[in-house]
Formats: sequence, structure tokens, C-alpha cells
Amino acid sequence: MIRGLDHIALAVNDLDAAVAAYRALLGREPNWIGGDGGARHAWFQLPNMALDVIAPHGEGAFGDTIRKHLAEHGEGIWAIAFTVDSLERAHPLVERRGIRATRPGPTRSTHDDGRKRYWTTSALDPADTGGVNILLVDPPRSGEPWPLSEAVAEDAAAVTELDHVVIHTANPERALAVYGAKLNLDLRLDRSNPDWGVRQLFFRCGSAVVEMGASLKEPASDRPDRFGGLAWRVADPDAVQARLAAGGFDVSEVRTGRKPGTRVFTVRSGVVAAPALMIQQNAQPAG
Repeated sequence: MIRGLDHIALAVNDLDAAVAAYRALLGREPNWIGGDGGARHAWFQLPNMALDVIAPHGEGAFGDTIRKHLAEHGEGIWAIAFTVDSLERAHPLVERRGIRATRPGPTRSTHDDGRKRYWTTSALDPADTGGVNILLVDPPRSGEPWPLSEAVAEDAAAVTELDHVVIHTANPERALAVYGAKLNLDLRLDRSNPDWGVRQLFFRCGSAVVEMGASLKEPASDRPDRFGGLAWRVADPDAVQARLAAGGFDVSEVRTGRKPGTRVFTVRSGVVAAPALMIQQNAQPAG
């Protein structure tokens, strides 16, 4: 049913400021700026997903939705969207599995230069997903993937794609039921680490991962899940860390990651949904 991540949507107050920050963080240009329905957004397209940065703008139902989210939760991740093979087939399937969903309908975005994009989405009921906003999205109508965001400077110093998105859950068994049994994501690892005080569920989604984290220090409850941070994949962490440090970001030193074969560093602030992790997979051993 689900073939991969479609996009991560961020709700922000100031679109221009957020775009400038993510342009600097990712080292890539947005490939679309525009909007409709009372909101404007900027789209950063990577090979395995897009980052959709959204701000209210004028009157419209969608803008009201984003305003409500900002008033209640502040800036941050608003929704996670999954690409499905066919919404026509996926919609009745998720409802049979106990997740209510809106009827698939068209979404339109008008670029500032007048061009238009159309796609089809269905929103899952947060009451049935642990409190998280989840969208299902049909592939582009044209059958062609959206154009990739170009690097600002050299590709080696730019983010290549998303590695994983973190969701904090108060109930890991509920998360297993929603993301595993009902949405049929591929559970690759269920790991508890008493030293860290956390249980982690890793669901593969295309070439990215949805990581669910649950505290081992608190009993499971019906509290809603909440989005955590984003981890971005890089080819050369030293080059990316140097670029971000020179650009004024508060960054850690590059270090060996907890996962074998990784090198990582943390961007502590400077963007919505910070702190952000930068990670190199399959790093070569030093020396």
C-alpha cells in the first residue's frame, strides 16, 4: 500500500525566514514557492521525500488549519505524508482496518509565477493514529517525479536526503498496531535499551525510516504521540558541518554515531524542528 515517504510538512509563522533557514541547513534551493487556500508554502524536493514548509497567508480553510495548529502547538512538524500506490485502493483498506479517513480529494498549489501543481490526498483521523496528522498521497498525476532541489553550492556540502523522522509515542503497542498492522510499514527493529531509558521501533519506509521512541521510565498511556526531530543524510559530514558552522549554526563536532558505521553531528538550533541530526551512513573507519 505505502511505497515511501511523500513529504514532511512544517507549520511556520514566517515563510521567508523559514525558507532562508532551511535553504542554509539543507544547502539546497526550494523548487517551488506558492500556495492556495489561505496558505503559502515552499517545497524542498529530495530524492526520497520533500520538505513542505507552510505558513498562513490570506483567507482560506487550509490557512485556518495551519493557524489553529500554530496557536495550539507552535511552529514545528504539522504532518507526515506517505505515498501510496493508489488512493482509490488505499482509502477503503485503511478504513477496513479501523482508521477513518477523508475521501480522496484534489490539492492545488499555484506557484508565484502562475504555474500550478495538483495532487490527490486523504487525511487520516488523528483519533485513530495516536494523535499524529498523517496524509496519504497519490503519485504525481503526470507520472513523473517532482524535480529535485538544486544544491546551493557544491553537492558534497549539501544534504542528500532524509534519513529518518522521529515520533515520540506514549504507547509503543499502539504504534505497532497503527504503523505496522494497519499501515503495513516494514518493522525492521524493535529495540529496548535500559541505559538510554528508551524503546525504539524502526519502520522502513522506502529509503527512509520512521523511528518511534517510547520511554521505559513511564507506563504506557493514551497520551497522543508527538513529532520529534528530523535526521538528514549527508555524504561528507565534515564538509557539511564546516559549511553550517561558517553560516552561524550552532553545531556539535562530528562524532561516531551509535549505529555502527555512522558518523554524525547535531545542529542544535537555527531551524524549525531543531535540533536536527546530520548522519553519514556506511562511513569508512578512521585510519
